[in-house]
Amino acid sequence: MAELLYYCGTMDSGKSTLALQTAHNHKSRGRSGLIFTSKDRAGAGLISSRLGLQSEAIEVEPTLDIHKFVVEHLSMGDRIDYIICDEAQFYQPDQIDGLAKIVDGLGIDVYAFGILADFRTKLFPGSARLVELADRVNTLQVEALCWCGSRATHNARTVNGVMVTEGEQVVVGDVGKSSEIAYEVLCRRHHMRKVTGRASRAGHISSDPLPFNE
Repeated sequence: MAELLYYCGTMDSGKSTLALQTAHNHKSRGRSGLIFTSKDRAGAGLISSRLGLQSEAIEVEPTLDIHKFVVEHLSMGDRIDYIICDEAQFYQPDQIDGLAKIVDGLGIDVYAFGILADFRTKLFPGSARLVELADRVNTLQVEALCWCGSRATHNARTVNGVMVTEGEQVVVGDVGKSSEIAYEVLCRRHHMRKVTGRASRAGHISSDPLPFNE
């Protein structure tokens, strides 16, 4: 039976690499499919990996009815054996519902890849809906590392090198860049203390206890 699978991890954990590898594996077996993405750092209509891999993809705008799109292509005689959905955290919840309808009603496997939580440690709406509906949720086995060497579990946003915890949920940036808005993966301890790699190199490491509310 077809399944809706969600592969999730922090930034820099190889999600897009795995998405592209999954598509390659299916194609090498003679299967045909569609690749969707949203807000990839390489630009609209592209899925890219930090290892340098890249492929054309269908850009998922907020108004795109993915289920209708697939049905229309099937009605035109296209063969669709599988669907790859990268950056699935940016999809609308109703689009995730559409992916479930594709699996259950059309019998097509859907492989979704994305980030669970944003820089504020809040679940993305698309990811939350995937957790609710997916047949399986798999944490990626490639562990991203915090600057301290511990397993990175949280995504941090920096503005001009300073970590922030407020702002719009979706602002496209990249890991390790020197641009105004960038992202870094941290362990929970250093995310809670707002200690990025840059802050650690500058010696700005707080000895205060973690800021949990009593």
